[in-house]
Amino acid sequence: MSEALSLPKALHEKVLNTIVDKFSLTEELSADGEAFLPLFSQLPMHQGSVGYMRKFTGNPLFQVVTSSIVVPALQLDSHMVFAFTPSDSAVPHFTVDSVCAGEHHAFHLDLIPRMDLGSQLTYMNEVFLPLTESWERGSSIEGLSRAHLSPRQLGIMSPWMLANRATESAFEEITAVVDDYLEHWFSLLEKGVSAEALNGVTSEELIARDARNKFAIFNADVDPVWQRIAPLVGEEAASKQIETLRAISG
Repeated sequence: MSEALSLPKALHEKVLNTIVDKFSLTEELSADGEAFLPLFSQLPMHQGSVGYMRKFTGNPLFQVVTSSIVVPALQLDSHMVFAFTPSDSAVPHFTVDSVCAGEHHAFHLDLIPRMDLGSQLTYMNEVFLPLTESWERGSSIEGLSRAHLSPRQLGIMSPWMLANRATESAFEEITAVVDDYLEHWFSLLEKGVSAEALNGVTSEELIARDARNKFAIFNADVDPVWQRIAPLVGEEAASKQIETLRAISG
């Protein structure tokens, strides 16, 4: 498996570079000038570096956090981008994961709701409804199968989430859908959420919900992937990743 040429790595780099370049974000490095959090294997079958968490900041975002873990011995090639809007914003967070495990590809694409969709119809119509055509196109790609997500995981994301296992050809096709989601997210950042869609929800309420939502998303009890990451990179590094992803802006 070649990290530099892998499909997950290519999609990851395309999305990350597009976001960083569009907003001229600044990368926050470690004290020794390396990535924000270098990751090292704790497994005897593979020694040394297995990847890193990177962190970027700059307006109009709160932070962009990535996590890349590549372990040839485990046939694992995994890359995540999570672009967080400020905690007092109603504009969704953007995320895309891209993975190759052995011969199997998988991805997760979503805009994370900042308000309760079940009680805020105008917000849902304004912010998420425009994604429907792209969601339907992405859902109909031949070669996709459902990812194994629990009802709790589904409940804390959006109904427009795409989370699938994919053949190589299907994974290549999803790039256009990722572009659609990213462009829609950019348009929301530019125009913001209308007062009608906010429906009286305050900045304080948005901040409090953001903290609760991140606690649920980045939670080893809810998402079992963290139970696999901790033995691989160590409890301290795994906890640091979760702490970074759960951060809120004041």
